[in-house]
Amino acid sequence: MNDINIQRRGFLKTSLGVATVVIAPGMLLFDMAHGKSQPVSGKVRWGMLIDTTQCREGCNDCVAACNKENGLSGGTNGQARSPLPNPLPQAGEGANDSLRETRLKSTDSQWIRKIELKDVSSGRELSLPMMCQHCEHPPCVDVCPTNASFKRADGIVLVDRHRCIGCRYCMMACPYKARSFVHEPLHDQNPDVPRGKGTVEACSLCVHRIDQGQQPACAEACPNKAILFGDLNDPESEIARKVGSVASVQVRADLRLNPGIRYQGL
Repeated sequence: MNDINIQRRGFLKTSLGVATVVIAPGMLLFDMAHGKSQPVSGKVRWGMLIDTTQCREGCNDCVAACNKENGLSGGTNGQARSPLPNPLPQAGEGANDSLRETRLKSTDSQWIRKIELKDVSSGRELSLPMMCQHCEHPPCVDVCPTNASFKRADGIVLVDRHRCIGCRYCMMACPYKARSFVHEPLHDQNPDVPRGKGTVEACSLCVHRIDQGQQPACAEACPNKAILFGDLNDPESEIARKVGSVASVQVRADLRLNPGIRYQGL
């Protein structure tokens, strides 16, 4: 009987060890891919303050920097990287391939986009970047059936592509239209930013850069320094001091999601 119990204990230990290995890789792979060996702290709340008065209409430097940093093609909103063939190929061999190639180039993900706003009563126009707002209470996380959408302790909302089943519930739940679905195989990826066909993705605040002590690519690239990045929980940080001294708003504050992205002059 004792031998049987010992064998059972050994089996249970082995099973638990295997279970740990099964669970851990998703976490370890994510952490290793982003150079993070230590757990993040809830004492930090990463966020941005975007000064719309300094955001120039027609300037897309933040978008271009995001695309380059995260391996996005930049082909979005129906704007193909190469125009449709002119004249269009006739039906037959090669015609469908040419059209299909152009269409695929025009539908890559977009993690940050510039939007133009106009107040119809005053005529005032604004230009501002819109991305995942990294909410304190993210609805994308609430609706995800596999826990692929999750929020780190430091406030960054991410997607674990190993768990994502492509149901796109999170895309429907996001009030900011900030998530994209990968429809086609991807090539020439940034190894620090793994992506995958059949998964949902969005702005990660360049978490791989943050974990190395750097700024997100969009904030670094902005020529007018309209994007201020930092720790909202640190009263001595530049962003915390500025949020406390200037008027800023959260987009769709009525939803009480408490986004980490704030806008000045909006």
